[in-house]
Amino acid sequence: MIELGRAAFEALVDRALDDIPDEIAALVENVVVLVEDEPPADDPHLLGLYDGVALTERQSNHVGLPDRIFVFRIPLQEMCESIEQLEDEVRITVVHEIAHHFGLDDADLHDLGYA
Repeated sequence: MIELGRAAFEALVDRALDDIPDEIAALVENVVVLVEDEPPADDPHLLGLYDGVALTERQSNHVGLPDRIFVFRIPLQEMCESIEQLEDEVRITVVHEIAHHFGLDDADLHDLGYA
């Protein structure tokens, strides 16, 4: 297990977001990325969560609160043995959840190596 303070972990998430190609990042609409320590109690091994309406399911008049992407700090830290591994897992988690925003499901992401 690797342990990072919240600020250092949030910096990893920020780096993962910065690494998303500009042409893809420009298409992400009305989404906020949040770091939480723990996932919901009913799924304690969850690393990330997309809460929103995927772009592929939105109607043209869609308005509302921003979609949310949660990145769960403690389970990610618990699964990693090095800072490099944690950075990689955070990047995979962020990309995975952003892909859900674009309408990709877990099977699609598994095929692409982001499951």
